[in-house]
Amino acid sequence: MSRTPFLRRALVGLAAGAVLAIGVPLAASAHVTVNPNTATPGSYATVNFRVPTESETASTVKLEVTLPTDTPLSAVLVQPVPGWTATVEKGALPAPVQVEGNTISDAPLKIVWQADPGVGIGQDQFQIFSAVLGPVPDVGHLVLPAEQTYSDGSVVDWAATPDQVAADSSLEPAPVLYVNDTPPTGEHSHGAASAAPSSTEHDMDAMASGSSSDSSGAALGLSIAALVVGAIGAVLGALALARRPKRG
Repeated sequence: MSRTPFLRRALVGLAAGAVLAIGVPLAASAHVTVNPNTATPGSYATVNFRVPTESETASTVKLEVTLPTDTPLSAVLVQPVPGWTATVEKGALPAPVQVEGNTISDAPLKIVWQADPGVGIGQDQFQIFSAVLGPVPDVGHLVLPAEQTYSDGSVVDWAATPDQVAADSSLEPAPVLYVNDTPPTGEHSHGAASAAPSSTEHDMDAMASGSSSDSSGAALGLSIAALVVGAIGAVLGALALARRPKRG
């Protein structure tokens, strides 16, 4: 029996196995995050909510980010996203709060991004939703729970606080903006956000820090791709060797 069909089947099996082995942990690690994940007290932070789709059968059609009410953000601006409607929902706070010497009883409570009909974030895709939040309160960190809705009606609540995640790593972590606290080990700081939304220099810094936050993910992807290509190359080499004519 010729070894060529066997090696071809081995090649296909190896490629499929490699994709399956690396695809599962990558999909499991994907979650809604905020980048940069650090900000300076009193600043107006330009942040990006990165939303991947983990479902294999449905697309993401809605994202709701809940804003803090005990340390409210009096100014929230959203950047338009083609195919999506962004809404800043405002309402009464549970109790009046002092912000920069002013008593605030109403504030932004939630940001909602809703996909237009026929639009969504499909499998193996992600979307960036940008907003300006401020003034950033002088606190340790801000937990920004995110609710991700899929086209099939399923909902994922990314709402667990850092303490809850530390106690149970299976929980869905909420996006966290660190102010005075240091991000935990393995969660790198991406630099302070702009001090004012109109500052071009600070906006450029925020964009650069966002790029650096993606570098680790890109490096991981390239490493995985190199691993798969190398494995396939080894099998192709064996296949080529098997097809060489035998010498008498």
